[in-house]
Amino acid sequence: MITEFDTSLPSTRQLQNLIKQATPTEIKLLTGDILTGRVMWQDQYSVCLVDDNSQQVMIWKQAIAYFKPLSN
Repeated sequence: MITEFDTSLPSTRQLQNLIKQATPTEIKLLTGDILTGRVMWQDQYSVCLVDDNSQQVMIWKQAIAYFKPLSN
């Protein structure tokens, strides 16, 4: 089943702003793990986070407890 990527959702728009502004971001997973880096892209199912070592991590959106921008 293919669903449309809904860009009108506030969470999607917030992630798009983090991508556009290359804002350092903290993502906490439902497991309690905390990842930090810059969000590179998102699709309807996942988010790609790149850390300070240029390591890319793809995170399923269903695994995210929260994300928040970090202050510089």
